[in-house]
Amino acid sequence: MSRIGREPITVPAGVDVKMDGNVLTVKGPLGTLTQTLRPEMKVEVDAGTIKVTRPNDEANMRSLHGLTRTLVANMVEGVSKGYEKKLVIVGVGYRAAKQGKTLVLNLGYSHPINIDEADGVTFDVPDPNTIIVKCADKQKCGQIASEIRGKRPPEPYHGKGVKYDGEVIRRKAGKAGK
Repeated sequence: MSRIGREPITVPAGVDVKMDGNVLTVKGPLGTLTQTLRPEMKVEVDAGTIKVTRPNDEANMRSLHGLTRTLVANMVEGVSKGYEKKLVIVGVGYRAAKQGKTLVLNLGYSHPINIDEADGVTFDVPDPNTIIVKCADKQKCGQIASEIRGKRPPEPYHGKGVKYDGEVIRRKAGKAGK
């Protein structure tokens, strides 16, 4: 049996979980998330816990078991605590600013890059070299952070660009380090 899939999910206070057919809706203080789950997986919602079971021990059912449990657990954690990704900008003249609900990036191009806040996604810019992306949906948070990083990925010679906090950039020597 899947070690991840068999773990019950505890639902914190203030989070409401509803199962309608194979559509799971989780509502909490940070928003509402909806996910369509595979019909083979059985999701049982009790008072304070959620349990995911599978019909048999085939390989694809075992993998779906762990996946379904993780998706449900991420939804519950997202509406109760939320997710955030921290990005660090490295480079002379590279900076970020927030104007209203728009993130303005100056990344060495001839024009600033504007990124608007999507539904449920917020940007926090504590200083000009740090961006924090906050969201209740883990997948959306990572996707938006990846799109921001993709505007100027870190380059290996000087390390300039947008990187995740804690990301290690493998450096290259260049022409003089032959």
